[in-house]
Amino acid sequence: MTPKITAPDSMPVLSRGKHRNPRRGACFMEMASFMAGERWSDHPACTHPLLADLARMVNDIVSDRSRSRLVPMIPSVIGLTSDDLHVDVAITLRAAATALPIAAVSRQHVLATAIIRSERVLAELDGLEPGVMTVHSRQVLDEAPAAEAWARTFASDQPISLWAYRAKIAPRILNVAAEAIAQACAPDVEQQLIDLLAATIAECQGLIPAAAPSQQWAPAVSGSRAGGSTPRVD
Repeated sequence: MTPKITAPDSMPVLSRGKHRNPRRGACFMEMASFMAGERWSDHPACTHPLLADLARMVNDIVSDRSRSRLVPMIPSVIGLTSDDLHVDVAITLRAAATALPIAAVSRQHVLATAIIRSERVLAELDGLEPGVMTVHSRQVLDEAPAAEAWARTFASDQPISLWAYRAKIAPRILNVAAEAIAQACAPDVEQQLIDLLAATIAECQGLIPAAAPSQQWAPAVSGSRAGGSTPRVD
């Protein structure tokens, strides 16, 4: 059983945007830096940069009322970081696949392209043929055949620079996906964004079994982090 989290008396108030210091409030990642004992920052070293991007986006998109639901997740991102590009691809694919079914048509095209390109990067990392795709991505694209057809005509078969994917492509995809969910004509999009962040954290925990959280907050983020391979289809 996970021990109860007890916040310090001086815990900042979770709110939208960047804050100069804890007295002015904190966004999700500033709170993580505070809990981890790092220098005050919304880009702390304790969390994977792309996961931190998603956390900041969700923090800033949801309302003040919904933002309180994010607080229990904050300790779980402390120590959750890795240089393995598989983590970047997993975060990107989950966001794009979550957004595609509910996104506006114009964004569906972009998201389908993002899934196809991300799967190509994943195949390259794993030494597989470019056409091999994870089961979840295949299922999502099967539900949006028009978007996939458009994406197939647009996406180039040329290799994607892994550096460019990490530094530029993945963050852009994440931004498009978060905006697509926020602006979707779907029920409770704020909860869908919160659920996306929770699921992404859980997936990262599976991919980063050696995550080393701050000693102060270790009880809050301890527990089994079993990894595993992702099923694929041709």
